[in-house]
Amino acid sequence: MALDAHVAELSKKHRALELEIETEMARPSVDNLKITRLKREKLQIKDELERLRSGEARVA
Repeated sequence: MALDAHVAELSKKHRALELEIETEMARPSVDNLKITRLKREKLQIKDELERLRSGEARVA
């Protein structure tokens, strides 16, 4: 069950980053460095989610 909670928390962070990226991109003066950092963080979370889910599939 702890794995499910971890996956849920990562999914929540992934969605929050997506919203933050959209907000930043909608600003009149776009901070490209911040957007790049946010996208990199979002990708790391996505990779971690995929790794956890594929490991889950092997265990089940």
